[in-house]
Amino acid sequence: MTPALADANNGNWQTAHRWAALLRPAYRVHLTSHWQGGDEALMIALHARRSAASIAAWRSSRSPAAQRPLVVVLTGTDLYRDIATDAPARQSLALADALVVLNELGARSLPPALRSKAHVVLQSCSARAPQARTPRHLRCLMVGHLRDEKDPRTYWRAAQRLTGRPDIHLDHIGAALDPALGAEAAALAAQHPRFRWLGGLPHASVRRRIQGAHVLVHSSRMEGGAHVVIEALRSGTPVLASRIDGNVGLLGEGHEGLFDVGDDAALATLLARARDEPAMLERLAAQGALRAPLFTPEAEQAALHRLLGSLIARTPDETPR
Repeated sequence: MTPALADANNGNWQTAHRWAALLRPAYRVHLTSHWQGGDEALMIALHARRSAASIAAWRSSRSPAAQRPLVVVLTGTDLYRDIATDAPARQSLALADALVVLNELGARSLPPALRSKAHVVLQSCSARAPQARTPRHLRCLMVGHLRDEKDPRTYWRAAQRLTGRPDIHLDHIGAALDPALGAEAAALAAQHPRFRWLGGLPHASVRRRIQGAHVLVHSSRMEGGAHVVIEALRSGTPVLASRIDGNVGLLGEGHEGLFDVGDDAALATLLARARDEPAMLERLAAQGALRAPLFTPEAEQAALHRLLGSLIARTPDETPR
């Protein structure tokens, strides 16, 4: 159960589509944006708040003795915003048999009484070899649609701090979901000779640009487990990221390339060091290489099958559907 289907082509849809493929052929999987009744053996609901109505309907449709398992997958906005303020989101947590978090630190944002229901499932992508990178300048890349949660302004302010560095080039890929942010990005690109806002691009093109970048920047305020960070790790591209659980829970506590949320001065310093200190990029790449095996499709598939297998084993006389 996902609040976004193929026409949205966002992170929720990508997760749902990938998980459906990883669970077949062991299970029959049906993707829907709203559950309207059926005899399915188990529901996986993505997003505690946006799927709250379907979660409640699933639970209320069964007698307590015959309830079938319910898994709720928590997004970044669930964990780091909605469950603190939204009653339906909190109710979704209570109704779930299992809660899935998408980074290693996600469970610590849950109410203590619910943490025993948490399971970590790290997302995955295919591995890509790094592309040849020019020695003439540092190519920095941010990938994220223009909206407040992604905090693109921190990256843009860092770019402004680096206008005197002709050897540092900065690209930003992402559609203007917020028109005001789109106008700001266009204005910065017009005035900054080495900043480019590339807008939204096809996924294949985005992955190639990640492979070719010297460093990926991820300045988000909240994340459940950003797929673009995983794609960078699986492409051998060093990562600089905001110090939030959703990033640290992917990169590891000891990752060298972290900066505080909104701290454009610290980000600019890291970018300058990445250009001036080749050993720093080498260390970041080595740290990423140690983490990359955690994000293979095989690891994600195994984690999903362990979770579903354990839940279905608790419901006798049920057949997976």
